[in-house]
Amino acid sequence: MQLSIIGTGHVGLVTGACFAEYGNQVVCVDNDVRKIETLRGRKMPIYEPGLEELVLKHVDAGKLRFSTEIRDAVRDAEVIFICVGTPQLPSGAPDLSYIEAVSREIARHLEEYRIIVEKSTVPVQTGQRVKMTISKYVKKDVPFDVASNPEFLREGSAISDTLHPERVVIGVESKRAEDLLRRIYEPFNSTFVVTDIHSAELIKHASNAFLALKISFINSVANVCEATGADVEEVARGMGLDTRIGKGFLRAGIGYGGYCFPKDVEALIRIAHDLRYDFGILREVQNVNVDQRIRFVNRIEKELWVLKDKTIGLLGLSFKPNTDDIRESPAIEVGRELLRRGAKVKAYDPQAIPHVQRDAKISEQLKGVVFCKDAYEAAADADCLALVTEWDEFRKLDFERIKSTMSHPTILDGRNFFDPAALKRLGFTYHSVGRA
Repeated sequence: MQLSIIGTGHVGLVTGACFAEYGNQVVCVDNDVRKIETLRGRKMPIYEPGLEELVLKHVDAGKLRFSTEIRDAVRDAEVIFICVGTPQLPSGAPDLSYIEAVSREIARHLEEYRIIVEKSTVPVQTGQRVKMTISKYVKKDVPFDVASNPEFLREGSAISDTLHPERVVIGVESKRAEDLLRRIYEPFNSTFVVTDIHSAELIKHASNAFLALKISFINSVANVCEATGADVEEVARGMGLDTRIGKGFLRAGIGYGGYCFPKDVEALIRIAHDLRYDFGILREVQNVNVDQRIRFVNRIEKELWVLKDKTIGLLGLSFKPNTDDIRESPAIEVGRELLRRGAKVKAYDPQAIPHVQRDAKISEQLKGVVFCKDAYEAAADADCLALVTEWDEFRKLDFERIKSTMSHPTILDGRNFFDPAALKRLGFTYHSVGRA
């Protein structure tokens, strides 16, 4: 089929490449001229494992191309996926101005039947606003459908998540739209959830908010474990064997971050507030998440007694491994708090350092941090090594070498990533989150 993607961020670019993988002709459109030039120059604007290879494969095969013109998206494809950003406003509500602007542009170029599909994460009832906007600005009496098709990809495993989804959710108002979307997703061999547009929109926010709740819950349990001598990993294992609970997202640590969870939790709180319902449980999820980073820094300070002028080696800056995304990263917050308390910070991340250096706001927050070429440089002369992003390469470090270069062999593990017994045998002082 002929498909178009408006927006070439993480969701749009991955979705476009994966649609091409299943035999479709895809045009990806973005108004960021520099980004489109980067893609046309065969370079990726983001890091995602396997993405460069997949994009170049289908560019070379003629199945995937890039444009700065929305008219190309509307003219060349029967199904148009909106994948633009919905960043958080100061009020906590999502900024829907990009969605509205794209809807107006689509209407300007609409000449024959099209399906306009929300793939961006949007508040419930956004679909009806998109439909209203297109109806208002369309020049002719052209039939169209609006649908919702939320994404559930995870950064770091986005290609696999997109090509082999656990479920495909589509919210539609017509049989014609349902049939076309089923045709697109038939090769994906997944479970279909077909519902109304409002429900599809809410499924996305509710899913992310519930996963964030599980993370904050197990982190609260970890804090109880630390106070009692229980082991959070044993508790989580016992809980996870209950099929009503499941083992996913029951890993204690310094909390969730990234673009989606913080924004979607706040958005659902805001949506409920606007509907005159207090979603108090989600506000507590946020509180626990913020507190978890402070508790981690407090633990470092307790171990070192005084943080002022102590050197801390920070392992990780991205919000999770296998991505260069630093948005709402717990690692950034930990680094900022260490600096605020007078510590000297050296940091290493396999992918995220260039993004930190290019982001004026985060660069200012981390002013004074020394960025290192590898983990060994970050550990050299450090009073403490703090693991905050669990990149797999950190598991393979030569800890004898690290121990020999540190001022004192102390490791604070914010992701329960390392083997406590192994490090203690090597002579490290080691602490993690909620483990006995």
